[in-house]
Amino acid sequence: MSTATETASTEIETSTVAESENAVTEESPTVETTKPSRHRSLILGASVCAVIALAAVLGIFQYKLIEADRVENARVVAVQQARDSAVALLSYKPDTVDADVAAARHRLTGPFLGYYSKFTDDVVIPASKEKKIATTATVSAASLMSIDGQHARVLLFVNQSTTSADGPTPAQSASSVVATLTATDDTWLIEKFDPI
Repeated sequence: MSTATETASTEIETSTVAESENAVTEESPTVETTKPSRHRSLILGASVCAVIALAAVLGIFQYKLIEADRVENARVVAVQQARDSAVALLSYKPDTVDADVAAARHRLTGPFLGYYSKFTDDVVIPASKEKKIATTATVSAASLMSIDGQHARVLLFVNQSTTSADGPTPAQSASSVVATLTATDDTWLIEKFDPI
């Protein structure tokens, strides 16, 4: 019986040792799976940061493209409106001079509007009606000199053809003008019109 007890005791010890070894063996994979889990977390974190950084770079790039388009559009519009306004300011006919001058005034702002209004009321309208003066202006070339937010300066090369009751043959003249414009809403208005 004692051998049977010893055998049972040995089997219990052996099974306890085996269970201990299994317990150690079972714990080991848990420790090793933690390392890959941390590694995956680091990779995931780095990936998220990279995606956020890429989104930020793309956002900045998109903003710069939109801003460049806005500036380019402002340049084009400022030059075109300077051209159109110069033609409106310098073109009139005796039969429509009042309406021509009134339409041109809507393209002006600031002190130049006051000057133009007084000059056209005192000189241009009476002379056009009395002497049948008609003038047609064209802009042969225009170039943007500067633009910054709400202000632009445009160099205009203007040709004028003028007729009157005394001189029915058109008199041609050419001049260069720097138009300074101010942006109001979606319109560029002339605030200065300086011959050079």
